[in-house]
Amino acid sequence: MKNRNEMNPNYMWDLSHIFKNKEEWEEYCKKAESAVDLVATAQGTLGDSAEALKNGIKLMCDAEEAVMLCYLYPMLLKSGDAGDPDYQAMEAKAMGLIVKLQSTAAFLNPEIVAIDEERFEELVKSPLLDDERFSLRKIVKAKEYTLSADKELMLAKLADAAQTPDNAFSMLNNVDLEFPTIKDENGNEVQLTNGNFSVYRESADRKVREDAFNAFFGTFKKFENTIAELYSGNVKLDCYFADVRGYSSARESALFNNDVPETVYDSLIDAVHESLPYMRKYLELRKKVLGLEKIDLFDLYTPMVEDVKFDMPYSKAVELVKEALKPLGEEYGKLLDEAFEDKWIDVYENKGKRSGAFSCGVHGVHPYVLLNYADTLDDAFVVAHELGHAIHSYKSSEAQSFLNHNYSIMVAEVASTVNEVLLTLHLLKTESDPKRKAYILNHFLESFRTTLYRQTLFAEFERESHKMCESGEALTAQSLSELYKGLVSKYYEGAEINEIMANEWSYVPHFYSAFYVYQYATGFSAAVAIAKNILESGNADGYLKFLTLGGSDYPIEELKVAGIDLTKPETVSNALCLFGQTIDELAELLEKI
Repeated sequence: MKNRNEMNPNYMWDLSHIFKNKEEWEEYCKKAESAVDLVATAQGTLGDSAEALKNGIKLMCDAEEAVMLCYLYPMLLKSGDAGDPDYQAMEAKAMGLIVKLQSTAAFLNPEIVAIDEERFEELVKSPLLDDERFSLRKIVKAKEYTLSADKELMLAKLADAAQTPDNAFSMLNNVDLEFPTIKDENGNEVQLTNGNFSVYRESADRKVREDAFNAFFGTFKKFENTIAELYSGNVKLDCYFADVRGYSSARESALFNNDVPETVYDSLIDAVHESLPYMRKYLELRKKVLGLEKIDLFDLYTPMVEDVKFDMPYSKAVELVKEALKPLGEEYGKLLDEAFEDKWIDVYENKGKRSGAFSCGVHGVHPYVLLNYADTLDDAFVVAHELGHAIHSYKSSEAQSFLNHNYSIMVAEVASTVNEVLLTLHLLKTESDPKRKAYILNHFLESFRTTLYRQTLFAEFERESHKMCESGEALTAQSLSELYKGLVSKYYEGAEINEIMANEWSYVPHFYSAFYVYQYATGFSAAVAIAKNILESGNADGYLKFLTLGGSDYPIEELKVAGIDLTKPETVSNALCLFGQTIDELAELLEKI
């Protein structure tokens, strides 16, 4: 695998749009630190007048915007090459600025919630605070969970150390872990990596995909006790922060800020449980089509249709994504062109590069997208997905102030998945070859399985692991693997669950962001409904308006602008019904083939 400095710069993002070089970044960090120091001048003044309250929030936003630029630049550099010690040191320095800002600004929320209720209502109604009103009401809503200024300061100073489990797992996963070689379909020895694992798990050769699974997860299993301690530490911190603030659970704490009822989380799990007969039906179809006596988890990713090749070089994926997203309008298309042409995107895998893919908004600049592109149809879907995030970030930053630009993860996964669904439906509409159409239907079903079912499985794992911690039960490699195996056995009833798959929990980086993954499942359900509505009505106005809202309202309210109400079970249940219908459609098409 190539080192970072050996990569073609035409396929690498250009971070000079943020800072030209390290020296410019260092100078800016000094200005950011000065902006942080200014925040303290607002202490004790916030209840004096609407002007004073607005000034305090402005000082905080100015400092946070500056500090985030200081942090995102080395974070993105390090994402391209996590082994570079300079990038590690720069990120650590920037993290220190974040902690200093959190410490300096620790007085803000306690001081705001301490304002007399009548006085607060008088202040917040001022036209001067139109832009700040929603944020201020969110702060006061959390009054019962807000601690005194000195205690908030203590928690703020703990923030850096609290990142240790996540940072340690990231370094292990992205830098230190070395995977063994396996033999590919042609008998050649190939080095397994985080980036190419997805290619080999889809292999038509059962031995290749079995070897890939065993080698990949076997590597994590060697470190299962270490990883269990990291995850346990992360869960303990989740529970600690929730407990000291007075929440009944870590989950209540995680969902509170977005005003998401815990019933939304539980009803998602319940709906998926009720639909598990669809999954059993899908597994039976897959087993029959692949001609297997038994079906293992490593058989779930390989395409069910033989001799169908979707060679997808990056240039072809670019054109395909642009064409599929035309229903979103001309302006959206121009932003896609800008993303592709103006080096927002880092395309190919290199040594030390962060695994997977992500989009990162940079307010006042533009978003950046990290890929590990490997020329498959799945990779084209990743391009569409991450650009959904990127355009959402761009439009929110353009329409909203810094205070309100940052949308929640709950709505983020809608924007990304709408693009995936539009790409799927475009391929189904334009494909005439029955085999290729069957392949696309299979891919669509896999989107349901890996996003709606699998992420809900992950969400249930998180719910139960945090309950274990809160009840005093130790989170060990054994207890976590037993929990995970039980869930996998339930969700994939009828499939063979070998012991190595009980350890799959240990490689999921999203588990270090508590109660995050359920939003992939709710987002997918919402996105299916939105995409179908856009194509049927020919009108994307409500959805495009939704993309501009940033964090100016609670996510469930923002989704209503796009025509979705997640408090009602129909959104998830309708998506699950579509999964069942698509299984029947594929089965019928395969019979004809």
